[in-house]
Amino acid sequence: MPRFRYRSAMTRLRRSSAEAFTLWRGRLLFLAGGVGVGLAAVLMAKCADAAQALFRDLIAPSPLLALVVTPAGFALAALLALTVFPNAQGSGIPQVIAARHSRDPGFREALISLRVAVGKIAVMSLGLLCGASAGREGPTVQVGAAIMAAFGRLTPERLPGLILAGGAAGVAAAFNTPLAGIVFGIEELGRAYEARATALIVACIVAAGLTSLWLVGNYTYFGTAQVSLPLGQAWAVVPVLGLLGGLAGGLFSRLVIAVGRGLPGRAGRWIATRPVAFAALCGLGVALCGLASGGTAYGTGYEEARAILHGEAPARLDFAPLKFVATVLSSVSGIPGGLFAPSLAVGAGLGGALHGLFGDVPVGALVLIGMVAYLTGVLQAPITSFVIVTEMTQDHAMMIPLMLAALLADAASKAVCRGGLYHTLAEIILAKERQPAERVG
Repeated sequence: MPRFRYRSAMTRLRRSSAEAFTLWRGRLLFLAGGVGVGLAAVLMAKCADAAQALFRDLIAPSPLLALVVTPAGFALAALLALTVFPNAQGSGIPQVIAARHSRDPGFREALISLRVAVGKIAVMSLGLLCGASAGREGPTVQVGAAIMAAFGRLTPERLPGLILAGGAAGVAAAFNTPLAGIVFGIEELGRAYEARATALIVACIVAAGLTSLWLVGNYTYFGTAQVSLPLGQAWAVVPVLGLLGGLAGGLFSRLVIAVGRGLPGRAGRWIATRPVAFAALCGLGVALCGLASGGTAYGTGYEEARAILHGEAPARLDFAPLKFVATVLSSVSGIPGGLFAPSLAVGAGLGGALHGLFGDVPVGALVLIGMVAYLTGVLQAPITSFVIVTEMTQDHAMMIPLMLAALLADAASKAVCRGGLYHTLAEIILAKERQPAERVG
C-alpha cells in the first residue's frame, strides 16, 4: 500500500511539473514575441521617418520631380508586393483578420508569414520614399501578428489568440497607446470579447510597450493637448463634425471596398490585368495632390496634423480634401501602407477648416473631434477611435464630446458603407481560400 501511494504521488508530481513547464514556456514565448513586436514597431517608425525625409530631399530641387518619382515608386512597390512579397499589400489589418478566421494552415501562413512581415516593412518604406499618403501603424499590426504567429508554432492551439495579441501590440507600440491596443484587439480584430485572449493581449502589449519605452523613451504621439469644450453653444460643433467626419470616412471606405471587389466593366478589367500600370497612375494622382497642396498631402500627415492641433499652422481649406484623395489613391494602388495616420491628418484638417465657422471653439478641440469623427467613419470602431486620440494627446477633458462624436460618426458611416472596411476586405481575402486555384502566396 505505501508503494502504491508513493507511485501515485510521483505520477501527480510529474503531471504537475509538466503542466507548469507548459504554462511557463507559453508565457515566456508570449513575452519574447511581445519584445519582438516592440522592436519591429521601433524599426518601422525609424524607416518611415527616414523614407519621408529622403523623399523631401529628392524633390527639393523641384516639386515637379514628384511627377516622375511618385508614379515610378508606386509601380515598383506594387510590382514587389505582387511578385516578391504577395499578401503585403494594403494596411495588413484585413490579412490579420482573415488569418484568424482561416481554417487552412497553409493559407494562414501565406497571410502572416515572416517573409510577408519583412516585405511589409521594406515595401512600405519604399512607398513613403516616393510620397505615398500612407501610415506605418496598420502595417505594424500585420508585422506584429506575423511575429507572434512565428512564436505560436510551438503552441498551435493558441495561435488565434496569439495573432490577435500580436496585432493589438502592434497598434499599442506604434502609437504608444496601450489602452487603445487592448480596445483595438477586442473591438476591431476580434469583434468580440474573448476572455482567453485577453491575458495574451495584455502580456504582449506590456512586453512590446516596455521594449519601445526602452528604445525611444516615453512620449505622447501628438504631444499633450490641454483643451476643453465648454458647455453651451460650442457643443453644436460635435454633431456637425461627427456627421461630416462619419460621412467622409464612410465614403472613403466605400471607394476602397469598391476597388477591392473589382470595378465593373472595362475599368475593372484594365485594373485587374494591369495592376502595376494602375499603381503608377495612382502615384501620378498622388503627385498632383501633393503639388496642389504644397507638399502637405504626401506621407503620413503626422507633422501637418500636429501643427494644426497645436495652432502652429492654420488648416488650409484644401488640405483635408487633397489628403483624402491622396489616401484613397494610395490605398487602392496595391502598395503596402496603413490608414491610421493619414485618417487622423484628414480629420485634423476637417476640424481645423471649421475654425472660421466656430471661432469661439478652441482650434484644438475642433481638431480632436475631427480626428475621432473621421477615424471612426473609416474604421467603424468608435471606442478604438476616441480612446486612441485621447491617449495620443492625454486630453481627458475632451473625452465625453469625443465619445459623442464617435457614436454619431459611426452611425453616419454605416449609412454610407454598411460593412466595416477591414472586415469587408478580409471577406474578400477569405473568398480566395475557398478558391484553391486562385490562392495567393
